[in-house]
Amino acid sequence: MQLSICTDVFGKIPFTEMLDKVKDYGLDAIELTTGGWGGCFFVPSAEELVKNASKRKAFLKEIEARGLKISALNCSGNPLVNNAMGRAHSKTIHDTAELAGLLGVKTIVTMSGLPEAAPGDTTPNWITSTISWPDFNGRNYMRDAVKYQWEVAGKWWQEYAAFARENGVEKIAIEEFPCQLVYNVRSLKKLIEVTGPELGKMIGMNLDPSHLMIQGAEPIAAARALGNKIFYVHGKDARIERGLADVDGLLENLPVDQSAKRTWNYVGVGCGRDLQWWKEFFSVVHMMGYNGYVSLEMEDLTMSTEAGLATSIDALKQTISR
Repeated sequence: MQLSICTDVFGKIPFTEMLDKVKDYGLDAIELTTGGWGGCFFVPSAEELVKNASKRKAFLKEIEARGLKISALNCSGNPLVNNAMGRAHSKTIHDTAELAGLLGVKTIVTMSGLPEAAPGDTTPNWITSTISWPDFNGRNYMRDAVKYQWEVAGKWWQEYAAFARENGVEKIAIEEFPCQLVYNVRSLKKLIEVTGPELGKMIGMNLDPSHLMIQGAEPIAAARALGNKIFYVHGKDARIERGLADVDGLLENLPVDQSAKRTWNYVGVGCGRDLQWWKEFFSVVHMMGYNGYVSLEMEDLTMSTEAGLATSIDALKQTISR
């Protein structure tokens, strides 16, 4: 395994300064955001790099001059919802596939997206409650919503997987983010199913253990269940906050900057689970056949960016399976 980093953590600094920082931290690669909800600080427009060969060449030259690689392009957003945001995200994820092909990057990190609950709606609707209410006038709104959402997903993902394959992308790593249609192992398998037997082979998981932790799942067990469908790994930790989660549970919608009040928080690696857990996690992931990049996604708002980076990088260097 090799260490990468999602570069949004560095904020709006010059591209070359960011690359120098990555090199100084002793990392091997970079994961760049190219659209969707990403900061896109270093690739403001995937479309521009697609259309401008000279800019693309200069871009790659700076990366290669430092002995770094691009581990993946990240275009995480919601391309499935029927509104302006969904259409914009759908465009940038298609642009990202084209750019990946031109840069020789074989892996795209993204999210499944989440449609509206019914035709004509424009707001994404995450159905997580047990479907148990009786029908009313012959309709069960939760059951019908989930059925409709998977129909939308199947149509979009069949088209996109074919498009990505035509552009040389080999793996689409879906991050199992809450409030998306794919948020765990079972829903990933459903996406693979609706995408089809051939194109579904391109789809696997960006295994981000933090997202499973905050849902009450065990990422080590998830890694075993995924097997060869682990396409990418994010090095990100989460902490269930003692006392608060005991009272209010794990369903949390307070803003992320209200860390002291939340029942869980994303934290630096080692500040949620201890290093023994992380060693076992990476050992099992490696045992399942994954020997690719582990990309640090540092989103700890309980400490400074510098402290979070130093803490996380030190922990990952001690625990990944090289």
